[in-house]
Amino acid sequence: MMASALSTDTMVAVIGAGAMGAGIAQVAAAAGHTVKLLDTRAQAAQAAVNSIQAQFSKMAEKGKMTQAAATAASERLIAAQQLGDLADAGLVVEAIAENLQAKQQLFRDLEGIVPAACTFATNTSSISVTALGAALQNPQRLAGLHFFNPAPLMALVEIVSGLATPRTLAETLFATASAWGKTPVHARSTPGFIVNRVARPFYGEALRLLTEGAADCATIDAVMREAGGFRMGPFELMDMIGHDVNYAVTCSVWNAFYNDPRFQPSLLQKELVDAGFLGKKTGRGFFDYSAGAEKAVPGTEPNQTLLAAVTLYGDGDAARALAQRLSAAGVAFERSTSADGRIAQVGTAAVYVTDGRSATQRASANGLADTVLIDLALNYRTNTRIAIANAAQCSSAAVSGASAMLQAAGMKVSRFADVSGLVVMRTVAMLANEAADAVNQGVCTAAAADAAMRLGVNYPHGPLAWADKAGAASMRDVLANLGACYGEDRYRISPLIQRHVFSGTKLHD
Repeated sequence: MMASALSTDTMVAVIGAGAMGAGIAQVAAAAGHTVKLLDTRAQAAQAAVNSIQAQFSKMAEKGKMTQAAATAASERLIAAQQLGDLADAGLVVEAIAENLQAKQQLFRDLEGIVPAACTFATNTSSISVTALGAALQNPQRLAGLHFFNPAPLMALVEIVSGLATPRTLAETLFATASAWGKTPVHARSTPGFIVNRVARPFYGEALRLLTEGAADCATIDAVMREAGGFRMGPFELMDMIGHDVNYAVTCSVWNAFYNDPRFQPSLLQKELVDAGFLGKKTGRGFFDYSAGAEKAVPGTEPNQTLLAAVTLYGDGDAARALAQRLSAAGVAFERSTSADGRIAQVGTAAVYVTDGRSATQRASANGLADTVLIDLALNYRTNTRIAIANAAQCSSAAVSGASAMLQAAGMKVSRFADVSGLVVMRTVAMLANEAADAVNQGVCTAAAADAAMRLGVNYPHGPLAWADKAGAASMRDVLANLGACYGEDRYRISPLIQRHVFSGTKLHD
């Protein structure tokens, strides 16, 4: 039997009137609850209440809620003065600073004030719910209720269960978050929960590619947006989040997993933090945001004239899309089959989709000096940019021919140094691998992992659904080849991916 949401007669107390706390208070008040907002900073709670009420008025003006609903929601907001004012709370949501001792002390103090039936929820993004609950006389009353910023707009809420959290409590909070208009997912209390764990490769692989000189920040970002379909590239996103915050989360997850190399922090990012170059908020991060600073431009190959004959091979996504795009552009080509997996031949250039090996290694293995690799794209029919890499032994004419074909198909071409896996392919493989491990370790279901990454960080596909689309065997091969190249446990393949390859089943099922 499914649990019921908390009645709107339940008073919701939110402690912490910062951006997250105020956002949660707005969501609860809009959903029909009386909300008491408390902050230790003088006048902070009242200022937040005033701001939320102004938001409700703007929403009414724009027709996003009726004037009557806006007025009623505003009247349900109360600025509390002290913990004692929360004695009638049925749900307390803690949204104070990320400090274990401070949160534990707050919940201990609340135990002597609120009724025994009052539910405790923490909005922590990184602290163990189990550890927080250990300080309570009754840890069974605590669960994680992790919203994403800005809480009124972001759909995802992670319902996080510690060791002592009963399933009934998690289900009640799940139903409550749904009643508040959110999309909740269940997660077990492990480092990073779902989103902050699974998202680490999005930053980590980009930082590693930058360290290796694969391309500059603007070029990597452009490929991730225009080929990968991500809303923001990793470097602009880190600059927006703030390097102090992003680096701290990475270190927290890395330390919590006993320095697992999969989560290893980057020295490049540490340098930015040490220098105080924290991103947009300080005017400088990976990019310069100072007045008059020139906007970084992605590296793009100059336009080439397609002179060589083109043959397309096989019926994979990339080859089919190229055929469609070249036909639309009036470019003639032949069709054939290939035993070595190439998707195109342009003059002497043999073009392949990366499989995690470098172009140089692949050229050596195939005995084809003029080997050019292209990156993964979210949709080869619509991507506006593609990354390529060529073997060290490849001729400049072959690179020009491959670039000209891709340009004729309507893509901007960004040439990377010959790094294994390029950028979209290796990032997607690592995201899928991390999501698979989270599922394999019982942190969440496959559906929850994919929903969390789509809704929590706006990924164009859930990582496991994307792996299914690309092929679980392809993801396994990319990871295996990355592992062989680097010789690191960082790229070890999740047992869940292995099982699905052997069974021929979908990861997202």
